[in-house]
Amino acid sequence: MSDLRTIIIDGAEVEVDPRLTLLQACEVAGVEVPRFCYHERLSIAGNCRMCLVEVVGGPPKPAASCAMQVKDLRPGPEGAPPEVKTTSPMVKKAREGVMEFLLINHPLDCPICDQGGECDLQDQAMAYGVDFSRYREPKRAAIDPDLGPLVGTQMTRCISCTRCVRFITEVAGVPEMGQTGRGEDSEITSYLGQMLTSELQGNVVDLCPVGALTSKPYAFTARPWELTKTESIDVMDALGSSIRVDTKGREVMRILPRNHDGTNEEWLADRSRYIWDGLRRQRLDRPYVRQGGKLQPASWGEAFAAIAEGVAGKTVAAIAGDLAPTEAIFALRELIGGAGGKLECRVDGAALPIGDRAGYVGTARIEDIDTAERILLIGTNPRSEAPVLNARIRKAWAQGAEVALVGEAVDLTYEYFHAGTDRTALQKVVDMGGSDEIKDRQSLVVVGQAALIGEDGAAVLAAVQEICRNTQSGLLVLHTAAARVGAMDLGFATDGGLEACLDGADVVYNLGADEVDIAPGPFVIYQGSHGDRGAHRADVILPGAAWTEESGIFVNTEGRPQMAARAGFPPGQAKENWAILRALSAELGATLPFDSLVDLRKAMFEAVPHLARIDEVPENEGAALEPDKLSSGVFHLSTIDHYQTNPICRASTVMAELSKLAAARHNPMAAE
Repeated sequence: MSDLRTIIIDGAEVEVDPRLTLLQACEVAGVEVPRFCYHERLSIAGNCRMCLVEVVGGPPKPAASCAMQVKDLRPGPEGAPPEVKTTSPMVKKAREGVMEFLLINHPLDCPICDQGGECDLQDQAMAYGVDFSRYREPKRAAIDPDLGPLVGTQMTRCISCTRCVRFITEVAGVPEMGQTGRGEDSEITSYLGQMLTSELQGNVVDLCPVGALTSKPYAFTARPWELTKTESIDVMDALGSSIRVDTKGREVMRILPRNHDGTNEEWLADRSRYIWDGLRRQRLDRPYVRQGGKLQPASWGEAFAAIAEGVAGKTVAAIAGDLAPTEAIFALRELIGGAGGKLECRVDGAALPIGDRAGYVGTARIEDIDTAERILLIGTNPRSEAPVLNARIRKAWAQGAEVALVGEAVDLTYEYFHAGTDRTALQKVVDMGGSDEIKDRQSLVVVGQAALIGEDGAAVLAAVQEICRNTQSGLLVLHTAAARVGAMDLGFATDGGLEACLDGADVVYNLGADEVDIAPGPFVIYQGSHGDRGAHRADVILPGAAWTEESGIFVNTEGRPQMAARAGFPPGQAKENWAILRALSAELGATLPFDSLVDLRKAMFEAVPHLARIDEVPENEGAALEPDKLSSGVFHLSTIDHYQTNPICRASTVMAELSKLAAARHNPMAAE
């Protein structure tokens, strides 16, 4: 390509984009350059000086490779390509000097530091430092600010890379940290000593290259080499963030993000990162049967016998919750739907069109946000519903995208045009049509579940689709439940929604739906992992596995099937969800035609082929809804607490503390 430039790195010629920094060019050439402050998703600070390289023919001192671009290099003699050296004596001496300065004030905390074993400073001191120190003075100390219940601080270890400051300001969009003082008095702290409030603050622990910022809930519990690491998918929201689940024995010890440019880049919301303690508490570990008005422990045989007696000759309805894997939903569909029972997964009442994938998923991808020039948000608060997605919208805004909102005004961490709060404002946007100027710009419409709830939910969706047609915009339906799209793909829905599904039902099979109030009367079978609202209403409880305890496929909000791998085993007598349904089917005399997870998936893939295309986003098809008259009501956002959205959240003590702090911020006590 003509726009590439040839440079020489450590004697080897390489062609690179002239806009790259020298550090990035070295990575293209496969040459490792150490760094502390540089991060590819943050702005360049250039203050750690660990990435120094020698530019041949340049200044007689090393240059910071993170802050110098390839296009700034001068050619060599007679037009020869410019040359960069990363292993010369000048560079070696410079790196050793920088490392010596960094270690001057760094305490010897490695034996008690949570970063030990996965610390950039440890690794680079071994690779690029020296084995002695000439420093004999007292080391500097720093005060540890209280950043809240998630991020622990040991600021004496801080090397002032400012990664945390740049992340909180640029990515999270909540500027709550900064650097004060000069010279040896400089320190990283929060403004006015306040706790962090961002829903993404846990990412600063990953970004910190030393042990200055650590995970408070995980502190002093395990070492990285003791942990079994399992790559999986997050289900706390519908984004489908890629995660790594670290376990020690049978216990989940921590959850970390994995890089996936199509969904979460390399960030993770705090709700997803710190939920792991909820996997241990309030668990259902054995079956229960209600006798004499009270739930009594029972064996699996007794529970199945009670179900067989309760459903005999009765009308059965099945509802699927927000955390159920597609395999369990498919098995329940075959068991209940195959016998003529009604099915429903839209437990929040959202008017998602059955069988119309372009209607209940949309036509856009999450990564389309990066290139969007205009973004319209309708009836959604992405900061609460999907914080990582909101950070992506903020990134597009920072690059010049215009953002507008129809719905309740909220703090989204970026500026937007507030077009109104009600359906009248939405109708005005529809009536604007689309000029050629608008059509020529990349645009995206994001509609939330709150906009689709209500009697005119279908009319709202039809209006949103009309806006997309008028402006040639992509549509992204932002779901809040990880299991919803997969259940809709499997046709787990009934015309008329939840009310029609439960109408006239004598028996309700509840697969982990804890956000639903089932009226007195029907015989209720609850299958789930936690003793939450659904279990309290049940007549029979079947203990199932949580999402980290079984292999399952989830389809995210853009329609991407993803595989969640098993990282541990369910407690006590709890079983995998699909296996419970398979065993129950035999007891009911309607044996399901699969004996293994492989057979089940084969049958499921035959029924819905695109579910087999793991990590691919299929083209969504569907006819546009017929426009209908909108009411004039306001788009009310969900009143569910961000940190209390599902049974695992409600079982977590960390989430309970975050919820309490968030409530105190939103409802401060009046000064006396």
